[in-house]
Amino acid sequence: MKRVYLDNNATTPVAPEVLEAMMPFLTGEYGNAGSIHSAGQRARAAIEKAREQVARLFSARAAEIVFTSGGTESDNLAILGAIGMAEGARKHIVATQIEHSAVLRTCRALEKEGVDVTYVPATSDGVVDPDDIRRALRPETVLISVMFANNELGTVQPLEKIGRIAAEADVLFHTDAVQAAGKIPIDVEKLGVDLAAVSAHKFYGPKGVGALYVRQGVRLKPILFGGEHSRDKRPGTENVAGIVGIGRAAQLVADNLERDAARIAALRDRFEQTILREVPEARVNGANAPRTPNTANVTFAHIEGEAAVIALDLKGMACSTGAACSSGAVEPSHVLTAIGMPPEEARASLRFSLGAPTTGADVDFALSVIPAAIERLRELSPRYKKPVAAT
Repeated sequence: MKRVYLDNNATTPVAPEVLEAMMPFLTGEYGNAGSIHSAGQRARAAIEKAREQVARLFSARAAEIVFTSGGTESDNLAILGAIGMAEGARKHIVATQIEHSAVLRTCRALEKEGVDVTYVPATSDGVVDPDDIRRALRPETVLISVMFANNELGTVQPLEKIGRIAAEADVLFHTDAVQAAGKIPIDVEKLGVDLAAVSAHKFYGPKGVGALYVRQGVRLKPILFGGEHSRDKRPGTENVAGIVGIGRAAQLVADNLERDAARIAALRDRFEQTILREVPEARVNGANAPRTPNTANVTFAHIEGEAAVIALDLKGMACSTGAACSSGAVEPSHVLTAIGMPPEEARASLRFSLGAPTTGADVDFALSVIPAAIERLRELSPRYKKPVAAT
């Protein structure tokens, strides 16, 4: 059976060039980067090269890159580390209602410890209003956390405007850039962010490795304790092969960003236009907002999203109902309900996310199976009444 993968926001395949770069450090080059002998120094040199490569992805300095186990740890280190270093008895965070669970659950954990958190809403198009961020600020605000690109909708937030607000208020600014990396440019100076998280497996690198940009001069309280690795920001023996992988992946997507973004956006637009033309009562969510070029979130009225994912998988196509981290959740997507969508519509929504390996033939195949699968699911629904054709 032909299989087409349209779930690249969940994870991406490891690029062959990335695997090739990693292999020596999974075999003969097994030195500990903390060792002073030649094997250890070769590992250290590979890590520092990767640090330069990842820094380029952020338009940052190599010294500002801390390697982690992934996006979740990077977000946790940024938020917990910033709050831990802040002075004063009262502490306040401004976040948004559409953040990834790595941010939301960290904020909720801090609320239990007495930290106040304001969750700013998003518009029906999935975009945060910078003025809402400004109005949420207090004298005791320590941190603003706004994701760069939403993982479910692909909507891109106005970080540059929010960055100026943070700078004016002398408040740290963190962004979860996991879904932005490799899809849209990230210039931390232009955006005005102090902390930015990415994860390798979202841009053709290996799972289990990520990075946190920490602006020079920003101090974070460690959340792990051990050796003096990563300038005391993140102890533990480095995952050399993984770090080499994220470095090579960062280099690849940086080199090909403009070309791949234009090609993928054209495929995504054709996909959406055809779906809207061929499937009655379909709606693209976030279509009126700036979006990453690869993401299409579509509501198909009168279906259950999880049933549709299974039906399409049986036909040879992979997509999702939203964040892979929340798969199996009983509740509808918190992102879709936060933008005002009724629960039944949120449950009837699918996320299709294209990637660098996606071809026109892949999109054609998806378009050949989706309309019939949706129609079949609707026919099985007791709530669906098929439109009567005009005579």
